[in-house]
Amino acid sequence: MIKLFNTATAVCCITLAGFALAPAARADDWNKKTVLTFSGPVEIPGVHVKGWGILPAGTYVFKIVDSQSDRHIVQVFSQDEKTIYATILAIPNYRLKATDKTVITFTERPAGQPEALRAWFYPGRTSGEEFVYPKSRAMELARDSNMPVLYTAAEIPLEVAETTQTPDAPYVAQLRDAPVMAVKPTGDDLQLAEVVTVPPAEPEIVASMPTTSAQTLPSTASPLGLMALLGMLALGGAMGLRVVEKRVGR
Repeated sequence: MIKLFNTATAVCCITLAGFALAPAARADDWNKKTVLTFSGPVEIPGVHVKGWGILPAGTYVFKIVDSQSDRHIVQVFSQDEKTIYATILAIPNYRLKATDKTVITFTERPAGQPEALRAWFYPGRTSGEEFVYPKSRAMELARDSNMPVLYTAAEIPLEVAETTQTPDAPYVAQLRDAPVMAVKPTGDDLQLAEVVTVPPAEPEIVASMPTTSAQTLPSTASPLGLMALLGMLALGGAMGLRVVEKRVGR
């Protein structure tokens, strides 16, 4: 009986531990934290630390730090996540079929030049992030790749000296409000709707997790009530076992 009592208690503790860890397990899915390793240099747009407009070959962490309806803010971190190398404006885009792995697409470049980051798709999602370049650079990339490239003409600083950047920095607000267009290889402008397909609502996203929260994990129903109920059930079961043990002993 004592062994049965100990087993019941252990199962209860494991169950409670599972509920306690559940919010943390969803965090990466919410901010799409992704560890990426590039075998060669990669050009990135956005506001970046001086000298880091091109990422050297290496391992980096990508996260969404702000996800409004039509503007997403992506940050690129060092592997240990202690340094933010870039803060990038992205527009949600859509692909027909999701994959079980992260997909990064690049804009084609002439031989010998770094590939330019174009889009990022998170595993299991049909929606992704199409990155926005400054207009002058977008025109060059569109000409080199013979494909439209998203751009903003807003006067946003390209380099920021600080090695620590925050989602509420002034230039992040500029990114959120920046008008976005697309440029054709000919240099002519395109409306955003002609290039980007707005993603439909995705069934795999948990309905209780709002996508409009800027910087904090969304609040979910507290597991405390369920934890208390499980604890009471375990206690009641243990008391029942004690009663049965006493009767058997008689």
